[in-house]
This record gives sequence, C-alpha cells and structure tokens, in this order.
Amino acid sequence: QVQLVESGGGSVQAGGSLRLSCAASGYGYSGSCVGWFRQVPGKEREGVAAINTGGFRKYYADSVMGRFTISQDNAKNTVYLQMNTLKLEDTGMYYCAADQASCVDKYRRGSSALSLREYKYWGQGTQVTVSS
Repeated sequence: QVQLVESGGGSVQAGGSLRLSCAASGYGYSGSCVGWFRQVPGKEREGVAAINTGGFRKYYADSVMGRFTISQDNAKNTVYLQMNTLKLEDTGMYYCAADQASCVDKYRRGSSALSLREYKYWGQGTQVTVSS
C-alpha cells in the first residue's frame, strides 16, 4: 500500500519559514519523482517543486524560486520542502505527490515535473497559512 505522509504545516507570519516533510512508502521510491503541490479553494492544484530521488535534479515554480528548497533523505525515503520568506500568497494546502517515472522522463516526453497529471500517488495534504 502506497503511503505519502506529509507533516510540518502550520501558521506563520509573512517572512517566516516552515519545513514540510513527506515520508514515502509502499512503492519503488528509488529513482522516482516526488513533487510538492499546493492548492487554494477555487483554484487548480499547482506544482511548487519536484526532485528526482535517483539524482540531484530539482525543479521549481517561478513563484518560489530562491525562497523554497526541495531536498531528500533517501535513507528515510523522505522529501522535504524548506520554505523561507513566506508570503501571503503561499497560503494553501500542500500535497506531496510521487510517480515511479523519473522527473527527467517527464520532460523527455514533453511534459513537466510540476504537472499534477504526471503523478500517480498523492498524500492527504498539510495546511500552510501565512498571515500578515
């Protein structure tokens, strides 16, 4: 049974930081693509960052470039999202997603590691609220 368990969400003031964790199990983690997505009510879920667990390639949405950092601990099958300099518009439900095809393969097929349609497995989400 595939499980993606997110943690680390919460409430923070603008300019603050949070670190999200995604613990993965039940599928072939090694060499997979793991992404973070966020969603606010009424809007489509958007890709924030993704990482190739079999290498070091990372991908970021323009809106978080330079503020968010995705990383991994392969010994723990866990992917992290360090979020710094948080803005009001970063508020949303954050989801971890995984797919056994590598992130690189998605681009080779003309797609993107930040496209939600590229992911087979999803976590339940963790809420991030940024206030002024």
